[in-house]
Amino acid sequence: MVENRALTSTRFSDLNPSLSEPVLNALTEAGFEYCTPVQAATIPLLCSFKDVAVDAATGSGKTLAFVVPLVEIFRRATGPTKPHEVMGVIISPTRELSSQIFHVMQPFISTLPSVKSILLVGGGDVKADLKKIEDGANLLIGTPGRIFDIMERVDALDFKNLEVLILDEADRLLDMGFQKQVNYIISRLPKLRRTGLFSATQTEAVAELSKAGLRNPVRIEVQAETKFINDSASSQQLSSSKTPSGLHLEYLECEADKKSSQLVDYMIKNKSKKIIVYFMTCACVDYWGVVLPCLSVLKGFSLIPLHGKMKQSAREKALASFTTLSSGVLLCTDVAARGLDIPGVDCIVQYDPPQDPNVFIHRVGRTARLGRQGSAIVYLLPKEEAYVEFLRIRRVPLQERNLVDDASDVVPQIRSAAKKDRDVMEKGLRAFVSFIRAYKEHHCSYIFRWKELEIGKLAMDYGLLQLPSMSEVKLHSLSTEGFTPVEDINLGDIKFKDKSREKQRKKNLQAKKEAQQQAPKPLKPNKPATVGPSAMRKKTAKQRRAAQTIEDADELTRDYRLLKKLKRGAIDETEYAKLTETEDLL
Repeated sequence: MVENRALTSTRFSDLNPSLSEPVLNALTEAGFEYCTPVQAATIPLLCSFKDVAVDAATGSGKTLAFVVPLVEIFRRATGPTKPHEVMGVIISPTRELSSQIFHVMQPFISTLPSVKSILLVGGGDVKADLKKIEDGANLLIGTPGRIFDIMERVDALDFKNLEVLILDEADRLLDMGFQKQVNYIISRLPKLRRTGLFSATQTEAVAELSKAGLRNPVRIEVQAETKFINDSASSQQLSSSKTPSGLHLEYLECEADKKSSQLVDYMIKNKSKKIIVYFMTCACVDYWGVVLPCLSVLKGFSLIPLHGKMKQSAREKALASFTTLSSGVLLCTDVAARGLDIPGVDCIVQYDPPQDPNVFIHRVGRTARLGRQGSAIVYLLPKEEAYVEFLRIRRVPLQERNLVDDASDVVPQIRSAAKKDRDVMEKGLRAFVSFIRAYKEHHCSYIFRWKELEIGKLAMDYGLLQLPSMSEVKLHSLSTEGFTPVEDINLGDIKFKDKSREKQRKKNLQAKKEAQQQAPKPLKPNKPATVGPSAMRKKTAKQRRAAQTIEDADELTRDYRLLKKLKRGAIDETEYAKLTETEDLL
């Protein structure tokens, strides 16, 4: 086991097998002299033709741990590289991470004039990627979906002499549903190759993948050392942690309607710092990205939204803008949770805990990277406090942070913004609904119990003017306590601040009104003719049995649909009994 001090006493020039002069020069120019623990352990193994499965805390220098040996292996390949001879493939789960790896690789790959690297990610034109490949491609770096697509389309790429396959953030590759594409890519590659699996969390799925893709891999686990206080003994203890050693981790327990006020207070007190705030859904990022700038206390703040449903160009622009800032706030989803090395991030705020607990350490790992100091805080509702013990068992210890009692209540300002602009009002409703539906999908459902959500307080936090009509509210007795609807307001009368959008809305309403006026009135259905006993007798026994069979089948189908709704929680048992007329049986 290797302790994760920021840097070891091992220089890159001391590694065995030794690195080539051009690679050492590139490292020196980039400011790297000493190895981190993961680099010191991994680079010699990959350079010695060993397969590796690396489990290391995020921010420990994993990217360089595979970039350096990959270039060294290319350098040792015999003979000149042909234009379409693919020597290496690096796969990562997100476009942003793939792009970062590509840029980190450039100073090192430039030491090999005959080797050309290609970035292949979604969001851009496939034809443009195909055109780039025409000029040659020896190293493919990208997301599994786009690499899979290119491999299916292009026959010219030659993988026979492939030397290295790297799967970065391997657990996330599988969590995001890329297993089919990853398995296809691996099936196209020769078995005699070097393979590296890199992740901060080695899950069962990763273990299965390592069995399929690696031959007798060396397992490298790099743990951080962290000190925390044992309350019962009141003494400092030393324990291994899954998070960086310079990271101060806290949790704040507060009611749902107080979260936004606590967040704004935290942002004001850390105005000079670089902060990332994580939300549950894309709709939540859209909403808070619109409503927070409306608050007078946040005037002058740089607030940058980023999520996976944004256009690729907008995502790149948002990330580049935040990277260059000395202080500011990135509002994002888990699209920015993995592997991204954004310089100078001081604080991480998890406004919503992640659906997948494995993502927690990836989120907080955006700060305190490579031995630097950083802080992170997660907001928890009172009924979610068991999450603290759950994380402690997973070697992620948290300290409690006290609620700021005198934090200004920003909910009235948020509601005022919703009254003045339909865009804020609509985005708030969408964010609220998306949050509840995402909350239902929590992996830790025994801690995050959606049927215990106090949606009245939650709706106040989101600045809603009225509670929306949604099935989760209508069919379940979720608490609406704490919600005060705004009286004497018609949501249909709220206008868009953007005049062009308001003009279009009025045009759409007028068109809808005219369509309703022109539509023919539905004819009253004729009363069905009364079927007397004599008419019933005219049917044969066979016809009567056939009619009864159809009736029974319809009833069975209806009951089956209701049962499926009951199982997925769309209706409760009382509602199910009422709809199936079996109330007396309960």
